[in-house]
This record gives sequence, C-alpha cells and structure tokens, in this order.
Amino acid sequence: MMNDSKAAFGGPVAPGAAVAPGAAASSAVPAIRTASGAAIPGIGLGTFGSDAVNADQVAEAVRYAIGIGYRHIDCASVYGNEAEIGASLAAAMSGKAGYPAVERSKLWITSKLWNDKHAVADVAPSFEKSLRDLRLDYLDLYLVHWPFPNFHPPKCDVSSRSPDARPYIHEEFMATWRELEKLVDRGLVRHIGVSNMTIPKLKLVLRDARIKPDVNEMELHPHFQQQALFDFVVSKGLVPIGYSPLGSPGRPERDRTSGDTVDMEDPVILDIAAKRGVHPAAVCLKWAIARGQIPIPFSVNPRNIAANLDAISKDPLTSAELAAISKIDRDCRLIKGQVFLWESAKGWEDLWDLDGSITK
Repeated sequence: MMNDSKAAFGGPVAPGAAVAPGAAASSAVPAIRTASGAAIPGIGLGTFGSDAVNADQVAEAVRYAIGIGYRHIDCASVYGNEAEIGASLAAAMSGKAGYPAVERSKLWITSKLWNDKHAVADVAPSFEKSLRDLRLDYLDLYLVHWPFPNFHPPKCDVSSRSPDARPYIHEEFMATWRELEKLVDRGLVRHIGVSNMTIPKLKLVLRDARIKPDVNEMELHPHFQQQALFDFVVSKGLVPIGYSPLGSPGRPERDRTSGDTVDMEDPVILDIAAKRGVHPAAVCLKWAIARGQIPIPFSVNPRNIAANLDAISKDPLTSAELAAISKIDRDCRLIKGQVFLWESAKGWEDLWDLDGSITK
C-alpha cells in the first residue's frame, strides 16, 4: 500500500475558496493503492444519514460533493438511499447535475452486503439490486458490511436483539465470500472487501479466500486508533478505510454510551486547530490522511463537505503534531454493535474478539 499523490481525482484548485456545485474542485485528491493496483481516492463521502436526514438530502450531498471534486462515494443497501444516490450519480455522469460530466472511470463507488443477505442464494440478488438502484454497470468495491448474519430492524434501540442472531461462523462467512468472488468473476465488481473485521477473523479469511479482500472498513479516529488492527491490515496489503473519522457526532442514539469521549473536544486536537486556524474536524482528517487511511466523513452541509475536501488537500500535519495525536488514543469504540449480539453473548465486547480469539 502506498500514498499516490500523482493520482488526482479532483480538478484544479482554489484553496480556501467557497465552492459551489459545478465549480473547480478545491484540490487534487491523493489516492491510496490497493495490493491489486487500484487507486482509491483518498477521501470519500459517507452516506449513512442515521435517523437525522432523509434520502433526498443525502442524494443532494452526493451531487454537490461530486461537483466540487469528490470521486469516492461510500454507500450501503441498509442505508435506504441507494436509489436516490443513483439518480445523483446518473446526473453527474451525464452532465445534468449542474457541472461538466464526470466519467464513470473517475468515480469510486462502494456498496455493502447487509446482514440479512448472507445466505448464498441472497448475495447476488442483493448486489444486483444495489447495482440497479445506483444505476451502474459495475461497482468498484463491494463489502460484507458486518461479519455476522444478524438482523436488526431500522431505527431500533440498543436493546433490540434478533432471536436468530449468532456469533461468527467462519464456514458460513466463507460461503458468503465465495458469492462475492463470483461477482468479481462476472465483471460486476472490481474489488471486494470486509468491514468491521478483527485480526483473528481476518487471518482466517486471508487463509481461505481465493480472491483476497482489498480493504477493511473500520472505525478509526484519534480517540480510537486501533493500532494493532491497523498495523495488521496494512501488513497484509489491505487498505484501511476509516468510518466515523470525526468521532461520529451524528451517530444514532443507540450507539451512545456514558463513557464515550469526543475527539473534537480533545485538548490536543483543539490546540493544533487553534494554532492552525482551522476547525478541529480538519485536524482529525489531516491525521487520517497522514496515517495512511481513507476517511469517509458524512455531511449534508455544503460548507462542511467542501471544508473536509480542502482539509485533506493541503497543509499536512507536522511530525510533532502527529506524535502528539498518537498519544491521545483512548480506545473509545463508539459503534459498539450491541444490536448484533446473540442470546448467550455477555456484552458488546464479544463482537470484537478482544482477547485475540473469536468469541463462540
């Protein structure tokens, strides 16, 4: 894996300028290459709107983001907005979005297989629905969203449990993975990957996969740096894609607990931001880029969408600033996943194999 500053997915730059849809991108966006040689744009727009915004708002954010230079859009079937996003993608590629047409080859579009579609017979139909909804002929990346086939209803609270939920069963996961490999064989997706995976689970997948995962999408922010998992992912040639890169201030209520910390209120982050005259969010994103992960922040606010792109495109953090941030890791997982627990599980920790072995 390497940073590739020559792979530009944006356009010419007017750093710091206000940018409207159709205007030049705020900067050239660096890329990170996968082990298979693909260049993934170094920042993506997340599209999980939680319970706070509707699908049309997310689709408008996608339209605006592509207009100012984003080329990486992170989607998922469970977000319930792929059809609306598909309309924005179609407009962007046809030149009907209010700015010049963007070639399909310049976009990196990800989707994910939801937990209730892990059965062998369900994988391809679920994928094909995402492809239709997104109005595309192929996806750049398709992920298994969670390693558990454990369903929870939309907008449920933290106490929700499925009676059919069960722990990770490697043979079942690999049966699902084989179906993703077939999608690659059919030319419907260029790359496949995993999400929310731990080291012991990844070791088994890497051992048994015919087509190795190109990425692990995982929670990464200054208060949850996951150094051991991060180092393992990179050592195996996978690209780390970091969700909740700002500490997920808009996460659902079910994912909030009393012990949660706030990255953008950390004194170290605030001090660096004050000295640079930038928002604390910019510091979090600069840290992510310098570390070698791809952040996928979510926003529907045009100012924030543009500011996030600008933050990763210039004025990198110094080695002293990076060293200071490396010391503020609080091991604070925000997306704990309680709704995926099975009946005999003791707590959310069972999802994450904290002792280095897969919880049965």
